This record gives sequence, C-alpha cells and structure tokens, in this order.
Amino acid sequence: MPFGHDMVYSLATVVELINTSPSTGGDDGLGDLAELQEFVDSRQVSGIGDLTARDLGQVRLLREAFHRVFTATDQPAAVRQLNLLLAETRITPRLTEHDGHPLHVHYFAPGSSLTEHLAADCGVALAHLLVDGEFERLRTCSAPDCDRVFFDESRNRSRVYCDSRTCGNRMHVAAYRARRRA
Repeated sequence: MPFGHDMVYSLATVVELINTSPSTGGDDGLGDLAELQEFVDSRQVSGIGDLTARDLGQVRLLREAFHRVFTATDQPAAVRQLNLLLAETRITPRLTEHDGHPLHVHYFAPGSSLTEHLAADCGVALAHLLVDGEFERLRTCSAPDCDRVFFDESRNRSRVYCDSRTCGNRMHVAAYRARRRA
C-alpha cells in the first residue's frame, strides 16, 4: 500500500521521537532543551516558539505514549492507546503551504504547543495507519540487543531491523560467522 508523503513524514517523525527514549535501549536523546531544539529543527517542526522545560517534560511523556502504541500486543490494544492520546489533543485540520513544502494538512490548532503539534500530526498519521489495517507495520527491531522502533514501508512487510546498515548487518555477519564455525 503506498502511503502519502505527509503520512510517511509524520510516521518517520514519531519513530525518531520514540527512538530518543531510554526505553529503546540507548541514552535519553532528549536530555535537555538543546537536544529538543535539535529534534524540532531536524524534523522541520513549524510554528513552534521558544522551547521551555515544560515542553521538554511534555514531549517526553508524549514519546512514551507513542511508544505504547508501537509496542501494543495487537491492533485493538494499539487503538486503545492511541485513542487515549488523541483524546487529550486539540485537532483542528487546516490546509497550509510553508517553508517550500507543497499544500498539505496540519492537524494541530494554530498556536499549539510542540506537544500538541506532535500529538495531532503524528497521532492522526498513526490513526490512518490503524484504520487501514496496517498495525503490523509498526515494529520493534529484531536484533536481540536493540529495542528501537520503526515503520515498515516495504511492499511485502518483510523488514525486521530498524536499520539494515547497523542492526541488519551485525545480525547477518553474526549468522555467517556462526555457520562458518559449525
């Protein structure tokens, strides 16, 4: 199933956000306001004013709520988790063009906080994915020492590693070496 640019971008944003969490096996990638600003800049989150410590705390909580959607045991559980998240979000769809991007839909209300912005845009993208019956595309890396999440865009839903160059390569080399020893 082909996914639209806006949806893929929002899903990539939520994946990157979740993977800043210590619960995915690394250090906290949102350890301070500078790292939060770096995330906002790298994901080109628009319409956000100066960030505060409150923003940092709220985004960390949102990150864990999104992580619960990705790691739900099945689609009904993911739907319950996402509905809890969306119930706290002011969603105000509007068409916009900005920063050289073509016409697209924003789901957050004008003047929203960073957390509301991410919850609305990323939450709606996840909602569309679940409505389309594509829950199985929300994955956790299969490498035994990695808990990072990813969105499987492959046509046949066959991706198993968060990154084929790191986890995938490590696992393939380990399997090759194990075969050679046998």
